[in-house]
Amino acid sequence: MSKSDAVAKIRPYTASDQKLVRFKLGQSNMEALANANNKTYFHPLTLAVWVALSGAFIQMMQWWPSSQYGILSYLKPLPAFASTAVPVMFFVDWINRPYFEGLTQEVMRRPDVRDIEKHYFHDPASGFWLLEFGDKYIGLIAVDASQPSSKDKRNAAKANGKTPKTATIRHFHVDDEFRKANVQQDLLDYAVDHAFNKDPKLERIEVPDSPLIPYTRPTLRDKGFELDHHTQTVGILGWKMGTRYLKREKWSDSKKQ
Repeated sequence: MSKSDAVAKIRPYTASDQKLVRFKLGQSNMEALANANNKTYFHPLTLAVWVALSGAFIQMMQWWPSSQYGILSYLKPLPAFASTAVPVMFFVDWINRPYFEGLTQEVMRRPDVRDIEKHYFHDPASGFWLLEFGDKYIGLIAVDASQPSSKDKRNAAKANGKTPKTATIRHFHVDDEFRKANVQQDLLDYAVDHAFNKDPKLERIEVPDSPLIPYTRPTLRDKGFELDHHTQTVGILGWKMGTRYLKREKWSDSKKQ
């Protein structure tokens, strides 16, 4: 298919997508690790530690520039800065990596990933979709309406046993080259509309929130998802993970505008 004939489409998951989907889910979590590392590398405290270590190494090796050797002597300290950067970067990755590797393993072991078709296609409000341009993968999103979240269970105890039916967006990923086109908005709109339209009893949709996946947060806010609570603090800089939610009433109001 030529590019001129290619069209963008959102389609349901099929069994032939398994390898691609599992790869993209793992890639999404490891991309968050890369973002965490990059934010840490350029944090003022990290830069200060790097400069201090480099200065100590230069002093130990007596690599300070000397005017008697001309301008080229100012290149003499550069190997010290390069060599001390390596252990700093290694230490940052060593601290940040366990959470994201553990999250990736947890995701791959979940029942919904082990058998996507069985998990996502028995409830009308659930679904797993891929966005494609021609035959090229662009992104994916998965909505699970089969069980209430732990947050809802806590709320249920306060509401005389009445549990609001909640769906959860468990997976949401768009390839980097398409994010500037804001195609993640199209995926989110499709999934949210599907869930609320297919189940009139569905009261809210929840989605994990992470500052380390920056392209999804503005999209969720624009759609009306509000921060419900923080779930945990991760990484060397203590990023706060959380949960956002969208109520049916707010979704309905947005459709009337």
